[in-house]
Amino acid sequence: METTMYDMLLQLPLFQGLGKNDFTNILSKVKFHFSNYKAGEKVITKGDVCRNLVFLLSGSVMSESNYEEERFVFGEVLTAPYLIEPYSMFGLRQNFMSAYVAKTDVSIITIEKEFLSAELDKYETFRINYINILSNGIQHLYDRVRKVPYGSSTEKKVIDFLFILSDLPYGEKVLRIKMEDLALLLSSTRNKISQALNNLQDKQLINLQRMGFKVPALENLKAD
Repeated sequence: METTMYDMLLQLPLFQGLGKNDFTNILSKVKFHFSNYKAGEKVITKGDVCRNLVFLLSGSVMSESNYEEERFVFGEVLTAPYLIEPYSMFGLRQNFMSAYVAKTDVSIITIEKEFLSAELDKYETFRINYINILSNGIQHLYDRVRKVPYGSSTEKKVIDFLFILSDLPYGEKVLRIKMEDLALLLSSTRNKISQALNNLQDKQLINLQRMGFKVPALENLKAD
């Protein structure tokens, strides 16, 4: 059982680089909680208090961020191994910022915040990994907010907008939005937006839907 746990948890970036002795000590002290969800089940509700580190150990989830003022919903597929919103456990607002629904059958491991502070923080490798994850997230966010979608074409504006919204620069994305709202956000017209989206669909880069569109693989779009 211990060997299996060791192999599973070493998939996760927070534990990479830990020696076997340190890891054995962690397994004997820290309480890990395992949960399984079927495809379609809600894993996390937006606004839930974030009391745990949440690891996606297997499968994939769809994250959904609701931008109410801009009147759109953005979703992206996150695949294991993945640490869900590690930044939401501390700070002024300690709530999950997005909702997460199982896209496939998934397995989740959670570690309570009190054990993170009392035990895991004792290990330098763990602390460095955690700081690196938070720092990389901040740097990625900084790059995103600096990249305003002022592309030379409407098609480029749409692509830039998708990369700005995305936590991961690859994988499946879904944008649910009215055409006129997207045009307003991108300082364009409804006709130009419609033409740009149809061009992207003709290139098999997006799939238009009744309300918005799906991107099968964001990495296939250019983010110049």
